[in-house]
Amino acid sequence: MSLRDDLAIHMPALKRYARALCGNAHDADDLFQDCLERALANEHGWRGTNLKAWLFTLMTNRHRTILRTGRSRPRSAPLDEAADLVMDEAQSDPQARDRIVRALGLISEEGRATLLLVALEGYAYAEVATILDVPIGTVMSRLSRARRQLSEILKGDNILPMRSRK
Repeated sequence: MSLRDDLAIHMPALKRYARALCGNAHDADDLFQDCLERALANEHGWRGTNLKAWLFTLMTNRHRTILRTGRSRPRSAPLDEAADLVMDEAQSDPQARDRIVRALGLISEEGRATLLLVALEGYAYAEVATILDVPIGTVMSRLSRARRQLSEILKGDNILPMRSRK
C-alpha cells in the first residue's frame, strides 16, 4: 500500500486533533488540509515506520509555525467543533461536554497537545515525545500540568445546587 492509500485511515484522528489544537472549525480545517498537502508533497520524507505519528508530527509542527507567525485566531475562540472528543454517552450533566471543551481551550497549547495525544489518541509518552520533538520528561511534566490545570478549571466550573432552608 502507498502513503495515499494509508492516509485515509488516519484522517478522522488528524481532523479531531486539528480541531482540538486550533479551537475553531475554520482554523482546524485549514490546518488539516495543510497537513494533508504537506504529507503528499513530502511523501519521500516518510520512512514507512509509523505513518500516524509522522502525520501528527507534521500537523504539530505546522501548528507551531502558524502560532509563531501570528496567523491563528485568538486562543479564546470556542472549541465548538470538537464534537469528536470521546465522551461517555450516559452523562448526568448535559453541559459537561461543553465544560470540558471550554476548559481545554483555557490550558496552554503545549499542554493541550500533549494531553490530547496521550488521553485522546492513546500514544505512549515516548511516541508523544517524538511527535512533539521534546524530551520524554517534558511530555510527562506537560501532561501533569495540563491534567492539573484541566482539573482546577473544571472544579471551579461546578455549579452547586441551591438548597431550600427548612
